[in-house]
Amino acid sequence: MTQFWEQHSRDATVEEMMLDSSAAILSKEEKPEIISLLPCLDGLSVLELGAGIGRYTGHLAKLASQVTAVDFMQNFIDKNREDNGSRGNINFLQADVTVLDLPDNSYDFIFSNWLFMYLTDEELAALIQKMLGWLRPGGYFFFRESCFFQSGDCERTFNPTVYRTPAQYNHLLTSVTSKSGDNGFEIVMSKSVQTYIKIKKNQNQVCWMMQKVPRSGDGHQGYVTFQQFLDNQQYSRRGILRYEKIFGDGFVSTGGLETTKEFSAMLNLVPGQRVIDVGCGIGGGDFYMAKTYGVEVLGMDLSSNMVEIAMERAVMEKNPLVQFEVGDATRRIFPEASFHVVYSRDTILHINDKEALFRKFYSWLKPGGKLLITDYCCGERPWSPVFEEYVKQRGYILYTPEEYGQLLKKAGFVSVQALDRTEQFVQVLNKELVRTQEIKQEFLESFSEEDYNYIIEGWKEKLHRCSLGDQRWGLFLAAKPLDIIS
Repeated sequence: MTQFWEQHSRDATVEEMMLDSSAAILSKEEKPEIISLLPCLDGLSVLELGAGIGRYTGHLAKLASQVTAVDFMQNFIDKNREDNGSRGNINFLQADVTVLDLPDNSYDFIFSNWLFMYLTDEELAALIQKMLGWLRPGGYFFFRESCFFQSGDCERTFNPTVYRTPAQYNHLLTSVTSKSGDNGFEIVMSKSVQTYIKIKKNQNQVCWMMQKVPRSGDGHQGYVTFQQFLDNQQYSRRGILRYEKIFGDGFVSTGGLETTKEFSAMLNLVPGQRVIDVGCGIGGGDFYMAKTYGVEVLGMDLSSNMVEIAMERAVMEKNPLVQFEVGDATRRIFPEASFHVVYSRDTILHINDKEALFRKFYSWLKPGGKLLITDYCCGERPWSPVFEEYVKQRGYILYTPEEYGQLLKKAGFVSVQALDRTEQFVQVLNKELVRTQEIKQEFLESFSEEDYNYIIEGWKEKLHRCSLGDQRWGLFLAAKPLDIIS
């Protein structure tokens, strides 16, 4: 590998760095896109691994108090120092990251671009553990990688390059814990680099934002992270597809296209507006809003299985107005006033601190922006034992529709409507139950008898819980004030 990079770093150009003859065009569009995804770096201490010729070093140093730029090729370090050394707050370090030794708790943010594909799984796991030590508690780590295959047009003639899938990166990053076992990485965001989709029709350039957080041994029913719990339990790929068979193509939430049409019509969407769909599922609602109203939609879901399917559908839809990302809404960072609409369907039932999340939604919205949520709710306590067990097994955190509305008001929203739509929920459930029974043979061609019985019994149990008054369904509409007094 050293011989390869000695050959491809002689002139220390961006074409050599990116191993692509069209690197200048790509870099011009890609760089601002990557920068837009970074957290606020003001006054932070930053470690840049695989800094290369410094495509990002100068920007990092412009904001951070101090940057340590590391690369194992001296030619690249020399070019980086030539271009960015005048800033005075950059420490340039020629080193191999696999043997790099730095003090613990010395950085607030770690940035890496195209590095991990040159490391074996063992080397990467060891580096992840070291990075957990180098980062201060709550610190962020951003990286991007080529997944599945190379990004450029230069043939790589060395063997060690490892093209992992996004799921393999997710597993590696979240399964490693600090030496003490007290901390680990959890995902904040993962998405394809849009520049490569636009210019090269390549969805396999993927970037991640991770956060160092305390690790709880029993916080997710035996799974290391909540994302792993979702992807391995309720939202396995098979589970998602059997839900879609009931809700309709592209949908995994109550009422499918029917309720999507009804609720999106309430938002008075107009072309050019930006919508974020929190808990987007497999994207049916996002494609509908983009095609019907001409709005830009960012679909976010913590389940990587959901987003993987949504991305597959996006290839067929070919609608540039829709993007998807794996994202944790409780940790995701957007600039204030980024969106005209926050939209969420049957998702926030998973979130513990709903008021904190609603405050995030409030900040993401532009003045006058709108919020629409449907969500599972509950009746007044005490609940029946069967409902208590259901909520515990799913890990839901539920409120009555009235309590839910109060949380939105406390977060600053106005014109709050907290509507109990349980009657509509029951009507939709009955329709879906009848339809499932009518298409039993078709269902069994794709799924098993066990899957069919799971759906039938699940829908009957929902109806029973509603009849007890325990399970409710709420529709919530709210707005951010147009005139905000600071």
